[in-house]
Amino acid sequence: MKKVFVNGYGSIGSRITSFLKDDPEITVIGVGKYSPDEKVELANSRGLDVFVPEKKLDDFKDFKVKGTIESALDDCDLVIDAAPGGHGFKNKKSLYEPRNIPAIYQGGEARLGTDEAVSDLLFNSRSNYALALGKTHVMQGSCNVTGMGRILEPLRDKFGDRLVRFDVTLVRRWADIEQTEKKLSDTIEMSEKPHHGDDVKTYFGKDAPLFVRAIKVPTRQMHLHIMDIRFKDVAPKPSEIHEVFTNEFGVATLWSAKGTKDVRDYAQNMGFNFTDTNMIHIHANMTTSIMDTVQMMYSDDQTGIVIPENHMLMQAMLFGKSYEQAFTHTESIFNMMEKKQKLQEHFAKKD
Repeated sequence: MKKVFVNGYGSIGSRITSFLKDDPEITVIGVGKYSPDEKVELANSRGLDVFVPEKKLDDFKDFKVKGTIESALDDCDLVIDAAPGGHGFKNKKSLYEPRNIPAIYQGGEARLGTDEAVSDLLFNSRSNYALALGKTHVMQGSCNVTGMGRILEPLRDKFGDRLVRFDVTLVRRWADIEQTEKKLSDTIEMSEKPHHGDDVKTYFGKDAPLFVRAIKVPTRQMHLHIMDIRFKDVAPKPSEIHEVFTNEFGVATLWSAKGTKDVRDYAQNMGFNFTDTNMIHIHANMTTSIMDTVQMMYSDDQTGIVIPENHMLMQAMLFGKSYEQAFTHTESIFNMMEKKQKLQEHFAKKD
């Protein structure tokens, strides 16, 4: 039985702990909290021990805490760092490296190759699972970067050198579902030099003909990617594109969803954890094929898509499992195939 500590209890930390508690191979020591707020009580109510920085113990005197983050790390086999972007590097230097603890970091950290990069590997289970074996510090890709991997890799596997170029427009959500304190600005904001394309190229290939632009719109209901795929010859039919993803992990093909909120509402009504689907949703009615180009649209469950990825990565680093072993175990915890089937049946093609 391995001991895992989750350092942070926001969107990522709250979600990953909800699944880890069902993993018979893992004991969750607890979660790290840095701010004395209602999330301390929420974590306790979910049966989680809360640990806080030693220097902040007095700030939490009105809350139930188990001990210090430092003491929890002394009894830890791996830590999932779920701190806000930029704090992971600080934690690596001050907490994890001195204790020689393996750590998983999230996509908000500095890009690879910079002085404050947490790792030399950006993980995507569909592309580079084996490279995480034996690694001590690994960065999990962001939701958008993870989502593009779930689409790009199957296309490359199927069509190979027939592919000429990918142009992707990321229509990004402004805030997560739980971030009610974050006001949605009434504007469409352009992102200058978005990092997502360069991040994807770390596993897709630095010379890959991938071009990414990004805008941010006032919604909390997922991201939407618009992808144009150019071929050397006549482009495949939409049905051929959809067939590529028939058995693909974490990719559902939907026909009748009018928007991202439809998908989120269905997930809530079906009792999916945190209203997450943990996957990509191809909006099949929007797939078109003209001459040498296929255009497709898919929505990205921004709050949930990286959670099974964290679980896959943890198994590579902590247990050294093969991809097949890790995939089977993650499926037993997340029930992705069942979720995919339910989504596809509910949003099936109308006669």
